[in-house]
Amino acid sequence: MGARHAKAVFLGRRRYEPIHELQRHLVALRADGHIEDIILLVEHEPVVTLGRAADEGNVLRGKEALAELGVDLVQTGRGGDVTYHGPGQLVCYPILDLRPDRCDVRRYVRSLAEVMILLARDLGVEAGVVDGLIGVWADRDKPTEWAGAPWASELAKLGAIGVRLTRWVTMHGFAFNLNVDLRAFQLIVPCGIRDHGVTSIEELTGNAPSVRDVALGCHEILSRGLDVSVSRVEDMSDVSDLERALTGEARSSSGPAEQKKPASG
Repeated sequence: MGARHAKAVFLGRRRYEPIHELQRHLVALRADGHIEDIILLVEHEPVVTLGRAADEGNVLRGKEALAELGVDLVQTGRGGDVTYHGPGQLVCYPILDLRPDRCDVRRYVRSLAEVMILLARDLGVEAGVVDGLIGVWADRDKPTEWAGAPWASELAKLGAIGVRLTRWVTMHGFAFNLNVDLRAFQLIVPCGIRDHGVTSIEELTGNAPSVRDVALGCHEILSRGLDVSVSRVEDMSDVSDLERALTGEARSSSGPAEQKKPASG
């Protein structure tokens, strides 16, 4: 891991749009060298997000119907299709500069998957990746075993990945299902995949820790999966002005940088 270091912070439960804007600002600052690498960990209020390649037909309820259910609907700049975020799901947004030696989108996406695989293993579930399907998967019938998709009885998605890179600085990240209400995924076709369902640690094991507990205790797993040195996660769940707390006096002298490579699933 050498000299690479990233600060990690837990933001508590927040609505999606303010955190999305915070990411955009941090990415611009990171791309211009005004801040160091940072990893945001958050639990979102219910929201359906659409990626740049989203098929709106994969949102199975209209905006008004979603609003009546207390679910926001937000367009994002990440790659991929439709995703749901909500309470009981750990969402991780690394803001990392991959320059000069990690400018490989596939390698980075695989590192996000590795973090979720390690999180799942720590909670008693074996999970893995599936060729042609981005994200992390488990076998509902045998959650303590993973020998690959061909040997799985019932594939189910445990975690989603969606990224965007700006001048090789990463944005967005992954969503890992701890005890999220799985009925919420009936509002969408998750990531446009109709052939397989969505699962959670709670469904697979009968129990799951809180998002807060996992977030505040995951610095070693983040370090291993992302190959950076991450000190203990700082709890900023009670901070109201996150931008000021995270950037101090840092200010970007230029506007948001040009978007380069999206990927999601």
